[in-house]
Amino acid sequence: MHARIRAGDPDAFRELFRDHAQLVYRHAVRTTGDWTAAEDIVSLTFLEAWRLRGKLRDEGESPRPWLMGIAVNVLRNTGRAARRHERALARVPLRDVLPDFADELVGRIADSDELAATKAALGQLRRAEREVFALCVWSGLGYAEAAEALGVPVGTVRSRLSRARARLRTLTDSELRRRSGRAESLGTGTEPGGAGGQVQGGRTAAARSNEERTR
Repeated sequence: MHARIRAGDPDAFRELFRDHAQLVYRHAVRTTGDWTAAEDIVSLTFLEAWRLRGKLRDEGESPRPWLMGIAVNVLRNTGRAARRHERALARVPLRDVLPDFADELVGRIADSDELAATKAALGQLRRAEREVFALCVWSGLGYAEAAEALGVPVGTVRSRLSRARARLRTLTDSELRRRSGRAESLGTGTEPGGAGGQVQGGRTAAARSNEERTR
């Protein structure tokens, strides 16, 4: 199979795409948080895989580590624009509605507030930690496969994943406390302390407050 892919056999490459496109897509969705961007990542990954097909080695039974290594590099190369977008979004007030993909973020977390907090916390991890977490936890790669995909020793994968899990717990707890405090302040309809009567929550809340004062 690998030899056929290296030789440019279209049928073999279609089989590669059929067997692994969903893996790359799910990884891209969870990493970018954007379904449309994830589709672009899949296209770019397989275009790059076709270009680099001569480097696919015969070792191992699965081309997953090779293919996911390409996907990681594609995500790195497209990450600069995504980070600019994230910084712009960070300046926009948080919404209560979660992205559609959030329920897949961490399967063990059922509460929607925890899901939103975990997504925000993931954005604060170092890139190396995010990549290991995404490959091992989201995409189900083993330590050896993730190490091959990232071009690092297995021990590095283990240590990065351990740090990522520990930091993710701490950051998620912090984000949950922040969101809880924000929800409490929104529930009062004013800034904490009530000074100045400045209304939070957008135009709808402001209009409602004005109506109540003029009754």
